[in-house]
Amino acid sequence: MGDVSARFWAKLPDGSRDALVDELSQSELQSVLLDVSRERAAKVTPARLLQRWQQDRFVRPSTTDPRRLAKTHQHLWERLPAKFAGVELSPVTPLGTSSAMATINQHQVLSTIRGTEVASDPTNELAIEAAVRRRAGQTRVDLAACQRVVRAQAVDGPGMFAHFELFVLVSSARDTGSGRTEAELLIDHLRFWHDVLGDGADLSFTVFTPSAVRERIDDTVRPALKVELAEDTERTKSANYYSGTALGIGRDGSELGDGGFTTWTADLLGDQKERCLTSCISTERLTAIGV
Repeated sequence: MGDVSARFWAKLPDGSRDALVDELSQSELQSVLLDVSRERAAKVTPARLLQRWQQDRFVRPSTTDPRRLAKTHQHLWERLPAKFAGVELSPVTPLGTSSAMATINQHQVLSTIRGTEVASDPTNELAIEAAVRRRAGQTRVDLAACQRVVRAQAVDGPGMFAHFELFVLVSSARDTGSGRTEAELLIDHLRFWHDVLGDGADLSFTVFTPSAVRERIDDTVRPALKVELAEDTERTKSANYYSGTALGIGRDGSELGDGGFTTWTADLLGDQKERCLTSCISTERLTAIGV
């Protein structure tokens, strides 16, 4: 991709890139790119469309039976505590959502020509909505969403697709000290996932950065849950993604998702006292193993 880009810019007059990136307003750039897309779309033939449908991993349908998936949705929503507000997210989000909040390379998301990007992680979007509600005066915000997302990074192996569906929780509140807020958020998230997954639930935590949260897990979270919550001391995955403590969510040995604390609402609101916990599972993986 880098070589193709370099060759393209080399063919244009000096300053072209700066003009597109910095000098044109978003509406001006959008108008230019819409014209290009319209002209390219006009050249698409039915035969070419059929070929793209068969070959383009971004547009191929999921192999999951939607009737079974609908039962999974019902199972999840019926068990969601009333304190969690359901949110029906847009399939697109502002350009830079993933790279600005979660430091994801922009090449790993599908950017549009209208200053947006195709949703790649609903926890990012719910964190923005949580920040909006926290700024409006809500003491604590608990949100849930189910969304199909698209990720552009290369995928390899059976059961790996460019688009898939996630059921996610995001909670945000202000820190009250000594890890008490974090413990309250953890209890609500972990209790929900155990209720959803049943006795076969595999719930774990990993402490990447020592803090009072580790003590609260022992003296507050575990006694409140009254279920197995293992400590995974070997985990290194997402150490640079989550802030301090991460979660593992699975069932009967199958990994379904994860979660952890992030700095997203703190960054969005410019308040380091903000605490934000996210967690999610793949609905299609859950459907495959049965609920």
